[in-house]
Amino acid sequence: MAIAQTKKPSTGTGGARVKVQQFGRALSGMVMPNIGAFIAWGLITALFIPTGWIPSEYLAKLVDPMIKYLLPLLIGYTGGNMVHGRRGAVTAAIVTMGVIVGSDIPMFLGAMIVGPLSAWVIKQFDKLVEGKIKSGFEMLVNNFSIGILGGLMALGAYSGIGPVVTAISKGLSSGVDFLVEAKLLPLVNLLIEPGKVLFLNNAINHGVITPIASEEALRVGKSMLYMLESNPGPGLGILLAYWIFGRGMVKQSAPGAVVIHFLGGIHEIYFPYILMKPILILAAIAGGVAGTFTFQLTGAGLVGSPSPGSIFAYFLMTPKGGYVPMLSGVIVATVVSFLVASFLLKTGKQDEEDMNLEEASEKMKEMKSAGSRAETAAPAAVGGAHKEIVNKIVFACDAGMGSSAMGASVLRKKMQEAGVKVTVVNSAVSEIPSDADIVITQKTLTDRAIANKPDAEHISIDNFLKSPKYDELVERLKG
Repeated sequence: MAIAQTKKPSTGTGGARVKVQQFGRALSGMVMPNIGAFIAWGLITALFIPTGWIPSEYLAKLVDPMIKYLLPLLIGYTGGNMVHGRRGAVTAAIVTMGVIVGSDIPMFLGAMIVGPLSAWVIKQFDKLVEGKIKSGFEMLVNNFSIGILGGLMALGAYSGIGPVVTAISKGLSSGVDFLVEAKLLPLVNLLIEPGKVLFLNNAINHGVITPIASEEALRVGKSMLYMLESNPGPGLGILLAYWIFGRGMVKQSAPGAVVIHFLGGIHEIYFPYILMKPILILAAIAGGVAGTFTFQLTGAGLVGSPSPGSIFAYFLMTPKGGYVPMLSGVIVATVVSFLVASFLLKTGKQDEEDMNLEEASEKMKEMKSAGSRAETAAPAAVGGAHKEIVNKIVFACDAGMGSSAMGASVLRKKMQEAGVKVTVVNSAVSEIPSDADIVITQKTLTDRAIANKPDAEHISIDNFLKSPKYDELVERLKG
């Protein structure tokens, strides 16, 4: 039988944090499923534009239509699907076309606005007519409601929303240009690095930076903005410092985390290392500022979004002749972050409690969940013994791609070695499968996971790479 999960509701700053994460998730959730399309556009741009690796006027004709039509339509369609399934998605695509035609710039921001909004309108219409349609007229009403409402909203988006969003986008771009010209862009990392550690990395990168960077890349062939959040240097420096100067379990786990972070591009792996010793956020900020300053000084830039933030993705997205500037920024960020983190680790107190990742989970919980706590009750017995029926375990993270995929892989291997036949998958926290029996999340996401799947057992962990709860779960299910 399933184990009961008791959870105290979050209050105060914890509730505000959840709201911010939900908003950020809504933004990044429209972009992240379509990152493959962004990468395809970036590769085509890098290869075939006049300054590309294989210049081709014929093939370069794909660049402009992809960024102006394909990518905004995918974002709008995805946003509509998040709100009201297929009907919402189709309506959103129709309305997104209105903002695309009503503007002369890529309408990423417009798609993020009208996609969910138009899907919400058709959802309200469906609720209004539910149970009131005469038999035999269902298909007629369903099709014409999308056609009529979608068409009207597309006209409104073309005439009203498109020009407004164009003005907003140009204002944001002007702000970025001002920061670049004033040599102040590195200061943005003062906000980005703390935001990343609070698991807002996907919202910052894909919800805010990628749309602005893609518009800039279309104009000038590359954008340094892609590198603001995704630079693997700051996290690498902190992990290297723990590897050399740390103690206990973190010293042993740091090498594996280095590989996953730097080569795999899963930056979430280093967040707990900072949260166990919060002063290390200074190392991340210093590395981020130094890296961005170096990128700006050397004229670095990428042609597309490097997702995940792996050094391999950086090489793939770097334009011809841009490898030295790119590597310079990554190396400088790593060195500065390493030096600051090493100093803080060597001069600060390092007892076993400081160096225990599981103890760090309590500090993470206090910082980000405002005292909320997930506890698992003991299994009930039936007839003096018990046998749990668990068919599917789901690892859920913010985007459903990076850290959750890593955790699912680790647990799946342990289950196979123990002979436990249970399906282990990963998903986004907002898309937990309905047949999930156990949901495993990082503690900062447990509130949202419970809200999306309240009838499942929820297990909270900190380190997807290594957690004693994995072995406890395997032993439990072996029975």
